[in-house]
Amino acid sequence: MKRMGIGLQMYTLRAETATDFTGTLHKVAALGYEGVEFAGYGGLSPEQLKSLLEELQLKSIGSHVSIHDLKEKLDEIVEMNVAIGSSYVVCPFLNEEQRSEGALPDTVSVFTKASHELGKHGIRFGYHNHAFELTETIGGERLFDRLFALMEPEECVVEMDVCWVHHGGQDPLEYIRKYAGRVPLIHLKDMRTLEDGQAQTVELGQGEIDLQAVISTAGEAGAEWLIVEQDHCQNPPLQSVETSIRWLQANYIN
Repeated sequence: MKRMGIGLQMYTLRAETATDFTGTLHKVAALGYEGVEFAGYGGLSPEQLKSLLEELQLKSIGSHVSIHDLKEKLDEIVEMNVAIGSSYVVCPFLNEEQRSEGALPDTVSVFTKASHELGKHGIRFGYHNHAFELTETIGGERLFDRLFALMEPEECVVEMDVCWVHHGGQDPLEYIRKYAGRVPLIHLKDMRTLEDGQAQTVELGQGEIDLQAVISTAGEAGAEWLIVEQDHCQNPPLQSVETSIRWLQANYIN
């Protein structure tokens, strides 16, 4: 089984990139991350970011892009992600209006157009889940399954966030298997359920997710990248992402 790449969703370091985008990328590369998934580009031009990634020998896995920007800035998104060599562009969230039963056809239309334009350049489009896609239903079907059923696998891949599948009351292993062959990107995230029922995201190996089983199942399902993301860190974020990659080095990479 081919080893999956180890990436970082840069949203985890949003405070750091806001003040020093280039320096933060240098630190991510020094920690041993092989790729990054962007949530903004630090004001760099496509050529500048391409050069920086080449210098750091970091792969651009792809970018998280809002549905607003998919509609209004698609040409810019295509230009940037072609330049930096991204394989994926992913929509990370839908608000209540965008995911309602009445609005879902329009949302899918935006996704389909973006997918087709990106596909001309060899970039695949995907969607990243939170918990609500597992708890909300449309016509008796979970929103997660309904959304992906409305698009062909070649039009929209699954970026599965196992933390939020778990917090949504479903088994991440079952969902990875269900979408085998369509789930190239796994957001490998750990969490604890607090007394009030809320999810607290924690460093890998510090929570309740069976990460070893997730990694094994993801590999069997054809995943290409394990992407570390921690929505909120209890420790300084750079320390948290270092703790997480050290866990991966001890439990997977080596």
